[in-house]
Amino acid sequence: MSSSDYTATIGIECHVQLKTNTKLFSGAGNDAREAEPNTLVNHIDFGLPGALPVLNKEAIALASKAAIALNSRPELFSTFDRKHYFYPDLPMGYQITQFDQPIISKGSVSFNLDGKTFKVGITRAHLESDAGKSTHPANKDYSLVDLNRAGTPLLEIVSEPDMHTPAEARAYAHELYLLMRYAGVTDGDLYHGNMRFDVNVSLSKTDKLGVRSETKNLNSFRSVEKAVAYEIKRQSELLDQGRPIVQETRGWNDAKQKTLSQRSKENADDYRYMPDPDLPPVIIDESFIDSIVQSMPNSPDYLRGELAKLGLTLTQSEVLIEANLDFEFAKYISLILEFAKNGQDVKSLANWLVNIDIPLMREHESKASNIDRNKLYVDVLNLVKANQLSSTNAKEIINRCLKMSELPLDIAEYAKAENLLQQSDIVALTDIVKDVISSNPEAVKDIQAGEAKAIGFLIGQVMSKSKGQANPGLARQLIDEQLK
Repeated sequence: MSSSDYTATIGIECHVQLKTNTKLFSGAGNDAREAEPNTLVNHIDFGLPGALPVLNKEAIALASKAAIALNSRPELFSTFDRKHYFYPDLPMGYQITQFDQPIISKGSVSFNLDGKTFKVGITRAHLESDAGKSTHPANKDYSLVDLNRAGTPLLEIVSEPDMHTPAEARAYAHELYLLMRYAGVTDGDLYHGNMRFDVNVSLSKTDKLGVRSETKNLNSFRSVEKAVAYEIKRQSELLDQGRPIVQETRGWNDAKQKTLSQRSKENADDYRYMPDPDLPPVIIDESFIDSIVQSMPNSPDYLRGELAKLGLTLTQSEVLIEANLDFEFAKYISLILEFAKNGQDVKSLANWLVNIDIPLMREHESKASNIDRNKLYVDVLNLVKANQLSSTNAKEIINRCLKMSELPLDIAEYAKAENLLQQSDIVALTDIVKDVISSNPEAVKDIQAGEAKAIGFLIGQVMSKSKGQANPGLARQLIDEQLK
């Protein structure tokens, strides 16, 4: 029996690091990416006796933004609990989390995949403080503990088990990433673990769910997809052999592209949850929620709708939406909307951004962080509309300018100096056309025999001989006249 004979059921828990300046319950710094080990800690993070936690109000505001982004609203009343377990990177002996009454209850995430819209329910999302980090040096008989992450504010978003394929799991994880980034909830640095995905997978041939495994701490969309695919294959092979699936926690080995068993999966009662006596309930009101709603920026889905109205493809929209986050200074979507408002050619702009600008940024070949993109693209577009610049040379100018620290003062003068302007001199072009026709008698015969494609060949030869400067429309007109 193959894996296709089973129905896979997938749920994802995502830990989102909130981008507060300080930790959830202490005044220590919250950005540990470049910090030396154990330099962002204080008495609360160390779990010293008598140290009392103080809730970071900004974490409540960011969690409330996440609620709106998840098509939900923050709860007016939520509480903190203690989750007990013992490990060297958890000095308190417990994690402060929200068990009984989380700050977010129900919600949903919708995404498009292969032309279909999928909707994944959100069971809950709760605030909690992160643990520290243990490292185990190779060939050593000791471990090291770094408490810089201890107390970092996390929002754990728990999905319903509404996904059934690796592609759906990846698409959900990516959409959740976009929602949290656009809402301003997290920096979203996946490499440094700002968002980590725990993927639950089970297989069954009936409506009853199978025994699940949980693969923890995945930090890329690709690893989410690959881990799900591997678990489906692994579990189906075990079931085919009549062997049981063990409920357990697994890790992802990226080098081997496989999951590995880590420990048996705990249940809630193993953690001995209890209300945290040091923290009062979190109480917010409707006016606070209204202020959060008013402060929300445009969502990815709203931007998709606006870009679709302008005639952009879904692929173009997705590239722009992602790049708008990665290179915020470029303000790609604002540029597109500004062009549309001014009646400019949005489709040409979108093609230039997606095929030239953004790839140069991703390849670190662009120096355009300070240039006036609006001026560059308006000037180039005007030259194209005036038939002074071919589409090929328009791309060449854009490519060159984006690699400059400063734009040329006059794009038209620059194009002229670089011999990139189209040649519209009828006398000069007529000489080139005559030369091309006399040099290609077979193409002329094909045209006279009704082969329309041969005209394109002759135009290409004219463009080549003019080093790309000929006006293609004028070249075609002159070819027609000469052949008549």
